[in-house]
Amino acid sequence: MKRYDTAPAPRRRTSRARTLAASAAALLLPQLLAAGPASALSSAARAQVAPGVATVTYDLGDRAYRLPGTGEPVEMAATVHYPEELGSTPRPLVVLLHGWHETCADRSAAAARDAAEQAGDWDAYEAAGQKLFSWPCAPGTRPLASDRGYDYLADRLAGHGFIVVSLRANGINASSVTGDENASARADLINRHLALWQRLNASGGGGLAGAFRDADTGKPRRVDFRRHVDLNRVGTLGHSRGGAGVTWHAADRHRAQWPAGVDVRAVLALAPAYNVMTEDMTAYEITKTPLGVIRGTCDGQVGREAIPFATEATARSSAGFHPYEMRGANHNYFNTRWSPESGEVAARDDAGHAEDRPGQCTEPGGSAYEPQLTEATQRQAGAAFIDAFFRRHLTG
Repeated sequence: MKRYDTAPAPRRRTSRARTLAASAAALLLPQLLAAGPASALSSAARAQVAPGVATVTYDLGDRAYRLPGTGEPVEMAATVHYPEELGSTPRPLVVLLHGWHETCADRSAAAARDAAEQAGDWDAYEAAGQKLFSWPCAPGTRPLASDRGYDYLADRLAGHGFIVVSLRANGINASSVTGDENASARADLINRHLALWQRLNASGGGGLAGAFRDADTGKPRRVDFRRHVDLNRVGTLGHSRGGAGVTWHAADRHRAQWPAGVDVRAVLALAPAYNVMTEDMTAYEITKTPLGVIRGTCDGQVGREAIPFATEATARSSAGFHPYEMRGANHNYFNTRWSPESGEVAARDDAGHAEDRPGQCTEPGGSAYEPQLTEATQRQAGAAFIDAFFRRHLTG
């Protein structure tokens, strides 16, 4: 099975990380707990989101560009959530980037892979996996739209005045690049999209001119974003390997690669799958941009080393570090398309479970069990933290 680039043994959590995590939890948890069960929290979340959010997509092709070094194709596609009334004041831009997941919704290949795993037939397992991780997908097989897995979060942010662009990265997921090269490729994808938005905002031209389509009907839709996007107030959020990508993107060493006129003011790594075996931590070092990190205690994909890694990356930061451990949260529920209730291909609950502990979860191989959050409650709690983080750092 393909694994994340994480170290086999977690690093010891520093006293700085413990203190910061405790502060973040102390700040946020009373607000979440006061909301009560999922229904109460859902009502509170809806009450805070202004109406009038619109959604469009753009897709510049499955082979829009090639990865340097390997020549493997990557798409340029995204989903955009924005306030229908853009008003006269430019809106902050938030970029969302999903992580590593299957790229093609081939249900027969998924069934074949499961059967091969049960039988221990690893050649058949690999063959089925290649169909699920191909790019572009085979004719007649639709791509997995992992970018749509954060619609719930994008709607909330757009309701608070942000323009939110959720990128699709299937080409990178299907590629051979791993470790730091994978983080670098994701950072480059962010820059390519930001460059498109910089030109669209400045002149109404470039690759996005005339490229928008209604998210529901697929029909062309004209949206005039010109001079409505504040590229001096950009936030980035990456989930899983996307979390490593946004950290790499915001690192001091890579700021010069941002498109002209772009300033990233806030970065959030959601269950980040860092390459903790990296030999050069300065490639991730952030001292000028606030960084938030969220990790669930039942995460079956990313180990406890995620927060200490980010702690080390921000050890000299004067901008702020905000770690948060979410009790009972797994990895996949933050993305609706990766979660079982979606019925999507390859969706699953990645937390560890025991037959004698129904409704509880742990890290796979762990021994400390606690009540597991539902899909809806995990997303509502995560969205509350994320929304507060970007509102604080991008709007004051």
